[in-house]
This record gives sequence, structure tokens and C-alpha cells, in this order.
Amino acid sequence: MKKVLLPFIAFIMVSGLLKAQETETCNCPYSAKSKHGILSISWGYNLDWYTKSDIHFKDKRNGLYDFVIEDAKAKDRPGFDQILHSDLAIPQYAFRIGYLTGKNRDWGFEFNYDHAKYVVVDGQTVHIKGNYFGEYLDNDTIVGKPFLAFEHTNGANFAMFMAMKRQTLLHDKKQNHWLSAIGRIGGGFVFPRTDATINGNRRDDQFHVAGYIAGVDVGLRYDFFKYFFVENEAKWSFVNYTSALLPYAGRANHHFWAFEYIFSVGANINL
Repeated sequence: MKKVLLPFIAFIMVSGLLKAQETETCNCPYSAKSKHGILSISWGYNLDWYTKSDIHFKDKRNGLYDFVIEDAKAKDRPGFDQILHSDLAIPQYAFRIGYLTGKNRDWGFEFNYDHAKYVVVDGQTVHIKGNYFGEYLDNDTIVGKPFLAFEHTNGANFAMFMAMKRQTLLHDKKQNHWLSAIGRIGGGFVFPRTDATINGNRRDDQFHVAGYIAGVDVGLRYDFFKYFFVENEAKWSFVNYTSALLPYAGRANHHFWAFEYIFSVGANINL
């Protein structure tokens, strides 16, 4: 009799356990009945501010130039006036795809791609030091064409892999509206298309991996009706361009700190 009852009892216990797992609730903004993680995808736009940097320009093939400009100021170029009149990817956009897991879907990983733009300000006075087409310079000069212009405007392009943590702040009783704090930390690479003019010769032709980036960010996320969210995000990054492309087979290197404000809208997908 026991041999007959034991498999039956085991079946009842396993069935009950599986049923309990299937109906396990999540104290989170997403699906109330899920044993799996949540995929989140978002799109937004960014504003950027940069610290000054020393920029080294060097022709590595023919030795036509090898000089540094010191404490160069740079700004972004948002292009928000083009959002409704051209490609949505022309302004400074931000794309995110992430995966949240854990009991309350409160930690995970995310890939970030920020199409920021970096423009060395024309008309500013900088100190230049080094060889410029056979002439040694060690004096103040004004940045601008045809002498020198430099920008990453088909994107400074920050690609980052981030660990992320969500912390619940507020939610309503029905759990349709949810406010959370989001924190991220990580790093990756820069993938610019640099537009540079030196001695009247311009180059703006190729995207390529040109250095690395590391940073942290914090944000507020408002999830509503389980499937959608909006987020405000502040991001601090150390950016190092080790090999940006220049005319005459040259390369540029410089590093700086970047601060970004990002606003995005997104969707949650229950896996």
C-alpha cells in the first residue's frame, strides 16, 4: 500500500510546488506572475557638458604635424529642432536595452549607447605647442578653419555595458504606478566619426573604436501600467580618445570628463 501511495503523494507535492511557483508574485512594477526576468528597451535624448582637455594632433605617416592645444573648450550640439523634421537618430539620442532579474526584478545588466556630440568651440584662444607643417609654434592662437577645427559630431558615441540596481521609492495600492531610483556603473568604448580640418584639409569619413569610457549614473524611473516607463538620468563619465582619425593619416588623443542629462521613454517585456 505504501509503495502505491508514495508516488501519488510525491506527485501531489510536486504539483503543489509548481503551482506555487507559477503564481509567485513579484513586489515590482512589472508582471505580477513571472518566474523570469524583465527585458527593458528605451529611447531618449541627451544634453552634454565637457571639461576642458589638452588635445594632441599627430601625423604618424609623413610627420607633417605634431602639436598640442591646451585647455580646449568643447560643447555639445543637441539638434533637438530636427526631431520632428528629419531622422530621429540625428539629434543626440540615447538607446538602452537591459535585463532585470532577482526576486523583485531589482538588479540586472544594461547596454547603453549615447549618440553625444563633441565640438571644440571655434573662435576660442588656446595655447598651441609643437610642429605645424614645418613651423614650430609655442604661442596663443585662435581655433577655426582653415587652421584647425575638431569635433566628434557624427557622434562622440559612448557604448557602455552597465550593472544596474533598482530601488523602490513609492507605488500605489494597485501597483499600476511605481516610482523607483536607478543606479548604474560600468564602462565600454567610444565609437566616433570625427570631423577634423587641419591646414585646410578636412577628414570626416569613418566610424571606428577610438578609446574607452567608464562612468556611473543615477536616475528616477516612473513605471506605469506594468509595461511602460519614463526615466530622468544624470550620468558622469571619464572619456579617453586614444586614436581619433585626422587628415594626412593623423591621429588625435585627448581625455575629459563628461556630464549627461538623459530623458527617455521605454517598454517592459515580460520574458
